[in-house]
Amino acid sequence: MIVPPLDGVLPGGSVVIEVVPRTGGSLHSVFEVRLAGAEPLIVKRYTDDWRTKQAKELYVYRLIAEAGPVPRVVGVDLPRAMTAFTMVPGKPMWERPSSPATDRAAYLRIGRFLAALHRIRLPGFGDLATGVVDPEGDNTTYMRRRFARQLAAFREAGGPAGIHDAVARRVAAADRYFAACAGPVLCHLDLHEGNVLVDDAGAVTGFIDVENAQAADPMADLAKTIQFETSGSAIKRAALLEGYGPLPPFGAERINTYRMFHALELWTWFTSIDHTEPLPALLDDLRALS
Repeated sequence: MIVPPLDGVLPGGSVVIEVVPRTGGSLHSVFEVRLAGAEPLIVKRYTDDWRTKQAKELYVYRLIAEAGPVPRVVGVDLPRAMTAFTMVPGKPMWERPSSPATDRAAYLRIGRFLAALHRIRLPGFGDLATGVVDPEGDNTTYMRRRFARQLAAFREAGGPAGIHDAVARRVAAADRYFAACAGPVLCHLDLHEGNVLVDDAGAVTGFIDVENAQAADPMADLAKTIQFETSGSAIKRAALLEGYGPLPPFGAERINTYRMFHALELWTWFTSIDHTEPLPALLDDLRALS
């Protein structure tokens, strides 16, 4: 990985000791920049095709700066599509040994973090960049459109017709649940254990990766974490909901409806990358939820 020149993105007076490439996926290159007399920073360089992700991260991280321990933007070079962030300590939760006690404490903290995010109101439903992109005025219209696209992708990827049709029927009868959403809020929509950092004792140190964030129903955010991480763990799910606090009207029904969306999404994604191990369990979830 070629290290780009860092002048213009680091805070003034920074003295670089070492630059260490880190895993960044296909959307950007990521570097840990170690400095003399200062905490290390993370620098991301986005590909030209994904400059919108840079704008989105700048917007979202500034919105959530007070919501919990998250990276803070300390330098931006828009012409070269580079951003410098503070480095949140710790390793992804799924890389650390766990126990019922550490799981419970972590998921209480995750629930409280999601509740803090969901106090951030946004003007319409939709994806985010420097604001809400093409905002939709009501959740029913927004979610019907999203489900239609996801069901089509599921069918195109070879998803079973019976499950497709059962989910479609359930969605057609879900308007009262969609309409129960009081308004769009900031949702992380990817808060799994890979994006929760913990220390050696398993205590949460921070939350990262807002590239999937949207203005949406807060129950969709809870549903994503439940579907991804807690569906097989009563301890994790109970702690998440306890940390979050009381659910809104039709909260449980909304969560189950959105879990169908996320299960379709995950099944289609895993199929596209030929990761077959999770597929049967996701189909079982879809059968049970629909």
